[in-house]
Amino acid sequence: MNILGIETSCDETSASIVRDGREILSNVVATSLKEHQKFGGIIPEIASRRQLEYINIVTAKALDDAGLTLADIDAIAVTRKPGLIGSLLVGITFAHSLGYALKKPVIDVDHIHAHIYANYLVPRGAARFATIYDELALPAVGLVVSGGHSTLFSIKNFREFRVIGQTRDDAAGEAYDKVGRILGLEYPGGPVIDRMANEANTAHASGVGLKTVTFPKADLAGSHDFSFSGVKTAVLYYVRKHAGTKDYSVAEVARGFQESVISVLAEKSIQACLRRKCRTLLVGGGVSANKGLRARLQALALGTGVNVSFPSLDLCMDNAAMVAGFAYVSARSSH
Repeated sequence: MNILGIETSCDETSASIVRDGREILSNVVATSLKEHQKFGGIIPEIASRRQLEYINIVTAKALDDAGLTLADIDAIAVTRKPGLIGSLLVGITFAHSLGYALKKPVIDVDHIHAHIYANYLVPRGAARFATIYDELALPAVGLVVSGGHSTLFSIKNFREFRVIGQTRDDAAGEAYDKVGRILGLEYPGGPVIDRMANEANTAHASGVGLKTVTFPKADLAGSHDFSFSGVKTAVLYYVRKHAGTKDYSVAEVARGFQESVISVLAEKSIQACLRRKCRTLLVGGGVSANKGLRARLQALALGTGVNVSFPSLDLCMDNAAMVAGFAYVSARSSH
């Protein structure tokens, strides 16, 4: 079964074809990120205008890359929520219009759930194809960390996602971007802070690092919830006080901030698995590409019996492959 996925929840415009819910035949992503960078954040009007321009182009390329035509498509999947209203409307209108014209079913998808399912997708002809569901067995705990979301799910099956923890203020990716702005870094701040933090860690390991900078973390004891607004504010006050002084280092601030964020994300995720006796932790969303978070989760999982899984880097950001793949399994599990 070939499903054409459409994703337009934020600034990306993506189309993908996935076979039988797992095998990616094509995945095309066009982004307007460079146009947003000069504003330090996503401008909804710019995003939706570009999506109107790109949607036909990326869909045609996805079909071409897969070696298929519209006649070979069995169903269409589209992100219905969450996201920017104007951007979502572009994808929804396109997908349902195409489905009506082709007389093909259209499956609406929650793209946050799809971020979790990205762990089950494989490239065309990949050897892992046959065993992936056994390797990442359900029930599981899912962690979605992105610019707009920091949520822990208890996942019984692909139709039952129950929120067991979420941010009470800023999402992790949002905090990264705001701290990046405080530090004078380019947008988006997440990848830059991750790189600088890792460079500072390497310097400390070799014995040449500057004075360690630490920031508080919100444990929120007895809860799987997160809070990142406090550490962001702590960074702001630290920079105001120390910027320009002899020992001030942007890399050390980045390192301290990242340590605060990833330690909470990792500890609460592994705790959630152990308390529910789940052996699978599925991580997704843009911040799941963070090298520091990946290393910390894998280190904490050692010896616990928890299998931590991350999507490939190209599937961490918003993309239509995860939408098409998730539509297949969620539709099948509803029958």
